[in-house]
Amino acid sequence: MKVYGWGRFPVVAAESFAPVDTATLQEIIADKQNRAIICRGAGRSYGDSSLAETIVSSRFLDSFAEFNSAEAIIDCGAGVILGDILKLAIPKGLFLSVLPGTKTVSVGGAIAADIHGKNHHIDGCFSNFVISFNLLLASGEVVQCSHTENTELFQATCGGMGLTGVILSARIQLKEISSVTINQRSIVASDLDNCLDILDEHNESKYSVAWIDCLAGKQSLGRSIVYLGEHGDDDNLQVKTRRGPSVPFSTPSFLLNKYTMKAFNSSYFAMRGKNVDSRAVTYDSYFFPLDNIRNWNRLYGAKGFLQYQLVIPTEFGKAGLREVLSEVNSAGKGSFLAVLKRFGCANENLLSFPIEGYTLALDFKYDQNLMPLLGKLDKIVLANNGRIYLAKDALMDATTFKASYPKWEAFCELKKKVDPDNRFRSLQSNRLGITAETAQ
Repeated sequence: MKVYGWGRFPVVAAESFAPVDTATLQEIIADKQNRAIICRGAGRSYGDSSLAETIVSSRFLDSFAEFNSAEAIIDCGAGVILGDILKLAIPKGLFLSVLPGTKTVSVGGAIAADIHGKNHHIDGCFSNFVISFNLLLASGEVVQCSHTENTELFQATCGGMGLTGVILSARIQLKEISSVTINQRSIVASDLDNCLDILDEHNESKYSVAWIDCLAGKQSLGRSIVYLGEHGDDDNLQVKTRRGPSVPFSTPSFLLNKYTMKAFNSSYFAMRGKNVDSRAVTYDSYFFPLDNIRNWNRLYGAKGFLQYQLVIPTEFGKAGLREVLSEVNSAGKGSFLAVLKRFGCANENLLSFPIEGYTLALDFKYDQNLMPLLGKLDKIVLANNGRIYLAKDALMDATTFKASYPKWEAFCELKKKVDPDNRFRSLQSNRLGITAETAQ
C-alpha cells in the first residue's frame, strides 16, 4: 500500500500491520522477513520518520487502563489520541499539560517526537509529564521506562522517533484547570525585532505564539501578530467539538503561489491587525486552529508540502531569524502558516528538538525549485548553532543532523544495545545515518 506522512511527501510502498494486542505485535517483530519496521500512530508527523518497508500501526492500542481524577493521572494505550484524553479529562477539571498544534496526535507519537506546545518556555516538553511508559524492544521483551527506571532508555525514546522500540502504553500526569476558556490577548508587531521583544517581555504568559507574515519585506520583515493566552476562571468545563469544512481533494498546485499567499497574508494582517485585542476564545480555536479544516494538507496540491521547523538559540535569534526570513522572502516561497514561538531550556533527552531560543515553522509547497532554498536555510541554521525538528523533517542530510544534535552518538550507542540488528528503522533514520551503514 502507498503510505505518506501529513506533508504527503515522500510517498512509499509499505506493508502495514495493525496488531490488536502485544502478543500479535511481538510475532510481527520476531518475523525476520519484516526487515525494516517502524511504528506509526495517527500519521501526523510530516515527513518520513514513520515510513519504512514494514509499518506497525498503534491504532488498536487505544484503550484506557486507568483514569485517576483525584491524582490527575491517566494510563492509556499508545494509540489513544490526545483529543480523546481531553474529552475524558476536561469535565473533571483536568487538562493535558503540553499540546501541539493538533489534537489528533497519538500518545505514542507525542512521546516519540517529544512534542512541545505554546508553553514550552514555562512547562517544557510532553516528556516532562510522562510518568512512565511500557516499551516493546526488538528482543520481544517489554520494559517499563521512567525518569528513574531505565532512565537512559527513557531519554532515548522520548524524541527518538520510534527507533528504540514500540511504545505500548503510558501513564501521564495531567493538570488541574477551572476553565477551558482561554483568555487571549493579541498584540501587533511591526517587524521581527518587535515580535521577539514582545515574546521576551511576556515570557511569563502561560501560552504564547506568533503568526508571522513571512512575505512582508524591507522595514516590515517579520511583521507579526503575537497571541498570548491564559486559562480562564469561569468554571466552563465543557468539551468543545467543532466539525468544520473538509478539503475534498487536492487543489491545483498553481493556485498556491507567492501572489495568492501574499494576498492572504496581507488580508489576515489587516483583519487581525488591531494594536491590542483581548477576548475569551475556546481552547480548540487557540490550540488547534487548523483542526477545524479537515484534510487541510490537500490545499498544497497532489505533490504535497514540506514543513520546515528550526530553532535558533536566544543569543543568535534576531540575526539568524532575520537571515532565514530574508532568504524565504527573496525566494518568494513564503508560507501562510508561519509560526514563531519561544523555547525554554533543553531537557536531557538525546534527540529532543527544543533548545532555549526561538523556533520558526514554515510550510512550503513541494517542487524541485524548493531544494536550493532549503539548502541555504540549513546552512543558516547550522551557522547559528540551531537545529531542525525531526518530526517535521523530510530532507535533512546526515551531516546537518550530526552537526546539530550533539547527543546523536550516545543515541546510536544505546540503540545498538537494545536493537543490535536495527530492526526499528525508518526512511528518515537511514537518511540521517542513524541506522544506515554510516552509523555502525
